Amino acid sequence: MQPIEHLPAAEAQGLEGLLFDLDDTLLDHGRLTEAAYSSLFRLRESGLRLVAVTGRPSGWGEMLVRQWPIDGAVTENGAIALHVPAGGGVSRLDPLGESERRIRRMHVAEVVARMRERFPELRPADDVGARISDFTFDIGERQRVAPEVRQAAEAFAHELGARTQASSVHLHVTFDADDKATGAVRFLRMAFGLDATLARFRFAFIGDSENDAACFAGFRTTIGVRNFSGRPSVTPRFLTAAARGAGFAEAAGRLVALRTG
Repeated sequence: MQPIEHLPAAEAQGLEGLLFDLDDTLLDHGRLTEAAYSSLFRLRESGLRLVAVTGRPSGWGEMLVRQWPIDGAVTENGAIALHVPAGGGVSRLDPLGESERRIRRMHVAEVVARMRERFPELRPADDVGARISDFTFDIGERQRVAPEVRQAAEAFAHELGARTQASSVHLHVTFDADDKATGAVRFLRMAFGLDATLARFRFAFIGDSENDAACFAGFRTTIGVRNFSGRPSVTPRFLTAAARGAGFAEAAGRLVALRTG
């Protein structure tokens, strides 16, 4: 990983947009700082499209696209996307029909019930009511779950046929096959007409944790904030000196300077 200062001007100038994680990337332990939020406006003014790509629920995504200076939100680790079309209103992009989604939600609920019986120390995250495709346990936001418990819980979920993803704060349980990269690429195709190859080169990604691994591997211009953790198969190409929201603001400053200087 190279310092963010090594990002080439030509690469920054060739970008069409920025995909960004929320928890521990834009947000500081769930809090949005003035510096991080104002960076979104500066990035938008530099001509970049902005898309949040997060494990947070679709209910969050609907609020974000209504109120933040962004073009869309890919939520629930890629499964559900939200954006505001030219005609206004919020459009939800779910690749599944209502019937299939309802069946999957029932299967997730069955798996979660058995996991909670086996691992009573697991507690639901406080945003599960705003979710469509998955269920989340709090493993690092309001409480700490030992790594060995999390690993055993994931293995048990896999035995029951479910998929899991872990972020710095949540353990996600789902039957959807998406990850952040596939969800982001699908959104960029549906919202902006970009094919997968163009998306890979025209959109950068900034994140911090192991559930960002697919995006670190899938996009050319990738940035990690200083608190980057986990062992993704491909690490981000660039790294900020500051952590979390300050690191996001640092990366944004570099992108804006290269695009407008």
